[in-house]
Order: sequence, then C-alpha cells, then structure tokens
Amino acid sequence: MIFFVILVLLSCTEAEGLQHVFVLHGKDLHLDTEKLVKLDKKTDLFWKSNSSNNIAKCVLNRDPVVFIEYAGRAELFGPNCSLKLKKVQHSDSGDYKAVVVGGRDQTVAGYKVIVQDPVTPAKLTVESVSKSSDSCNLTVTCSTVDFNISSSFRCDGKICSHAGEKELKATTKFSSLSVYLQQDTIFCNHSNQVSWNQTMKVLKSYCETETGISICVVKTVVFSVGLIIMVIAVISVHIMEKIKKRK
Repeated sequence: MIFFVILVLLSCTEAEGLQHVFVLHGKDLHLDTEKLVKLDKKTDLFWKSNSSNNIAKCVLNRDPVVFIEYAGRAELFGPNCSLKLKKVQHSDSGDYKAVVVGGRDQTVAGYKVIVQDPVTPAKLTVESVSKSSDSCNLTVTCSTVDFNISSSFRCDGKICSHAGEKELKATTKFSSLSVYLQQDTIFCNHSNQVSWNQTMKVLKSYCETETGISICVVKTVVFSVGLIIMVIAVISVHIMEKIKKRK
C-alpha cells in the first residue's frame, strides 16, 4: 500500500511535447530547465506562461528580472535559471516554457502545470442485505461527489470475504477511487496526483449489530428464565420443608 506523506509535485507522462506537473493548491511550484543554459551579452532566458505571459528573465552577470504581474511570487535561481512560483493558485494552471532568446530562440523547458486541491474523504456506507444466526451479507458503497463504486461482502463469524469482484477501482482524468478488504476491515481510498485520503469501517461490527444482538438477547432471555425457574424451585422446596416441620 502506498501512503502519501506530503506530496507537492508529481511528474507524469509527456503529452503534446509538454511534461505534466501536478502541484498542490497553495504550495510552491519548482520548474527546472531541461538543457544546459549558456547566456551571453546578447542572449537572455525568459520563463513564460501560456506562451505570451513573461514571468521572469535571466540576464548575464545581472540579477534576475521578475515582471510586475509576478512580483513577490516568482524567483529564478541556480546556474540554469530554474523557476520557483510561490503559493500557486488554480489560475496558475497552464503551459510553462523556458526560452533562450538571442539570435535564434530556443525552448529549453516545457511543462503543463495542473494545480489540484486535496481530495476529500470518500463516503463509505455499509448496508445489510441478509442475515442469519451465523453470517451476514453486506453491500459496501464508496462514493465521492464525482463517482462511486459498490461491492458485496459476506461475513461468517470472524471471517469476511468478497462476494463480488475482488479488485474495485474507478478513475477520472486525474483522480481515482478504490476499495479493498483487509481481514474484517473495508478500506476506501480517494486520491489524485497530489493527495490521498482513506476511509475505513469494520464489517464484522455490522454483522454483530444485525445478528449478534438478536442471539445475545435470546441467550439472555433463556438464562433469565432458567434462573427464575431455579429460584422458584429453591423457594418451593424451602416452603415445603417448613410445612412438614409444622405438621
């Protein structure tokens, strides 16, 4: 099982010549140039957003220049003029390129940046379908605002197992939902490229709630009735002995 600790960036497959980079909303974005950058008096490097918006530029032997729209948010650092964009917002999603501008323009980096929110906990519901004194059948549904998946399970005593498909997973473009059983506990995982959340419930407890209580009640009633009969018998014998002594 893969547990997400704190994920800020995750690179994925390339598409349309741009490498996908996912960043968590509110975190910093770091982009590096993919080629060695050599600047001279007539050559500068520009970081651009969506082709036309200039973010910042590197100039030979001078401090980097950050343009007004990104003042206080963007930084260039390192020998290859890597870009840092602070506390990204959803409006920062888009195409980013590093272009060396001189006698001939050359693109030295290209990314498609996608800003994502943390995933919400999935709703996990368990419903009893049928029950008996020693087992129960359950339907489990894992759902989010966008999609849901369901599966059937059977619990016999302390052992629970799949009654339907063993591997359940649903995906949208950049997020996924999965359900799996571990011993008597059902887990529902909701994740996207930058965050992960898990909801869990113990299936056995639902069987105990549905079937165990009725068994417990029956046992309690039987025990109580037996105890009452025994007490009545003891009292009756005691009374009979007193009557005999009086006679």
